[in-house]
Amino acid sequence: MSSQSQTPEFVPVLSRGRHRRPAKGACFMELASFLAGERWSDHPKCTQPLLASLARTVNDCTSDQGRSRLAVLIPSVIGLTSDDLRMDAVIALRAARTALPVAAADRQRVMAVAVLTADRVLARLDGRAPQSLQDSTRRALEQAPEAAGWARQFSREIGVSPRGFRRHSAPSTVRCAVLAVAEACVPDPDAVLHDMLAGSISDCVALLGRESADAPVDLTPLQAVSSPAR
Repeated sequence: MSSQSQTPEFVPVLSRGRHRRPAKGACFMELASFLAGERWSDHPKCTQPLLASLARTVNDCTSDQGRSRLAVLIPSVIGLTSDDLRMDAVIALRAARTALPVAAADRQRVMAVAVLTADRVLARLDGRAPQSLQDSTRRALEQAPEAAGWARQFSREIGVSPRGFRRHSAPSTVRCAVLAVAEACVPDPDAVLHDMLAGSISDCVALLGRESADAPVDLTPLQAVSSPAR
């Protein structure tokens, strides 16, 4: 059955948390499940688990006023799924790099360790030397030199297995990064969170070698999401 034939009388407005049915509202991934023609769920099969976790957390930490901007990204996560650990690494790395420069001082060390860990996992998978950081990673660390220096010293004594990274380190990085941005003293944390998610989607698209996530999509089912019901 196509998603069009399942279209309800109205499209629910994006809101925080899980919703048992569309009449109660919808989070980012619940609307993705609907558009993908899956059973209503905030954990649909159509999206890679860590990317879905990032989307749910960004959805919940974005303000009610800013959340409607996320709606246009929903079709882009449908079908973005892979068992390749690189996808977990690029998502975690994007989240940590985004949060590091704006995070409060007590969170920057955690974010710096997360940046180094994700970049080194990606380096191992790509056949790079662990110390050969990506230019974007190096630039992010340069914006928080004290935290970066501490993280380099701390990271020498720890390691992470691929399984441990996927099950624990990467999900923790995503949660901490989103919370760090949401609580940061920046003019528009909603915009930073939006860009974190949009950038992660683009990274995953590039990794899978697919067309740009900015390709035109039919957003008709999401028109009602753009502005809350009056």
